[in-house]
Amino acid sequence: MSRSLFGTDGVRGRANSPTMTAEVAMRIGMAAGQVFNRGGHLHRVVIGKDTRLSGYMIEQALTAGFLSVGVEVLLLGPLPTPAVGFLTRSMRADVGVMVSASHNPYEDNGIKLFGPDGFKLSDTVEAEIERLVADPSNIRLAEASAIGRAKRLEDADGRYIEAVKASVARRLDLSALKIVVDCANGAAYKVAPTVLWELGAEVIEVAVRPDGLNINRNCGSTHPEVLQEQVVAHGADVGIALDGDADRVVLVCEKGRVIDGDQLMATIADLWKKDGRLAGNGVVATVMSNLGLERFIAARGLSLVRTQVGDRYVLERMRADGFNLGGEQSGHIIMTDHATTGDGLMAALQALAALVRSGKPASETFRAFEPVPQLLKNVKVSDANAALNAAAVAAAIAAAEKKLGKGGRVLVRKSGTEPLIRVMAEGDDSQLVQSVVDQIIQAIPRPAA
Repeated sequence: MSRSLFGTDGVRGRANSPTMTAEVAMRIGMAAGQVFNRGGHLHRVVIGKDTRLSGYMIEQALTAGFLSVGVEVLLLGPLPTPAVGFLTRSMRADVGVMVSASHNPYEDNGIKLFGPDGFKLSDTVEAEIERLVADPSNIRLAEASAIGRAKRLEDADGRYIEAVKASVARRLDLSALKIVVDCANGAAYKVAPTVLWELGAEVIEVAVRPDGLNINRNCGSTHPEVLQEQVVAHGADVGIALDGDADRVVLVCEKGRVIDGDQLMATIADLWKKDGRLAGNGVVATVMSNLGLERFIAARGLSLVRTQVGDRYVLERMRADGFNLGGEQSGHIIMTDHATTGDGLMAALQALAALVRSGKPASETFRAFEPVPQLLKNVKVSDANAALNAAAVAAAIAAAEKKLGKGGRVLVRKSGTEPLIRVMAEGDDSQLVQSVVDQIIQAIPRPAA
């Protein structure tokens, strides 16, 4: 098995494809169980999942793998990814596993691993697990008397619900709000409406009837159109859209307009700055976040630190430099005071706290800044590295940067999952942004017809 098993967010692939079979899942369980078999105590793993049909197969295969190396298994059932990180640490488990492909369609699935501290694993530990997966002859099976036991943790939902509610500094009263929540027919289909209702809101539920095949299908944070319609139709104050594993969120204001991760980070940063809760005197975001966010943060005497795309890179920078707020434009909001990974539900509560305090409608509260015109286009190529290294592309990028000057940005990068070059530019002049993006695209070598 190649070293490409682990990607930027665990293992992911089409169910029953070479990287996502029951055999691979069992080997991952065996390998991870051995890697985290440290000391003479009873070793324990917690396993959560979203609502994909293939989750049953992968959950059971992982369980068999962990049991075979003497690790006790606690099954959580359908729960958000951040709940697994929380329960790994809370239950003093040696390792946590989430079976999910996040916002992908039901055909895909994935395996995300957490260490005993509740954070996702380092590249070094993942490489160690992958070596054992590739050569299982090095895995030590438990003696017959030491095989692990498996049981279901009956109160997993309740433990996480209470942790989410406790993440709000003062008890949040949502009794004045009508909220539409879209759970993407995914992992938060029970816990998200429950949290909002217990905090007093009138809750209108959308996409809360998973059938194994409908996760993320025309719903959730990547398809907010239904939520937009429902917010307006019900005269709701705000809408909340989670993705399949509920680690990302977008909001919809009372007028039906989408509020992305950049606006949420700006709103939460402003709230925390006023309350003296913002650590690191700034926010960590990726290179894709809008220039308007950077200007908003700077105007408040704060810094915006950028990383490459991927929530794991945001989290690494946050932990290294002492920030407690970061995220992505797509809606991954990481708040390390409360969670070890992006938590869509906790982020939504922080935004709702700002909404309640402001006394203004969501359309005003969450319009923290005017986004700078930004354009992103994808170009299919045969060799992304060769295309990026072409002299004509370098010249086009340099020309674009000169035209935009200090009032704009250009970002040209290859996709991490597809044979694509992503070309993004932003600046105050939308026509100029369109022009420079098109000029760069024209310079990119295309595959032969």
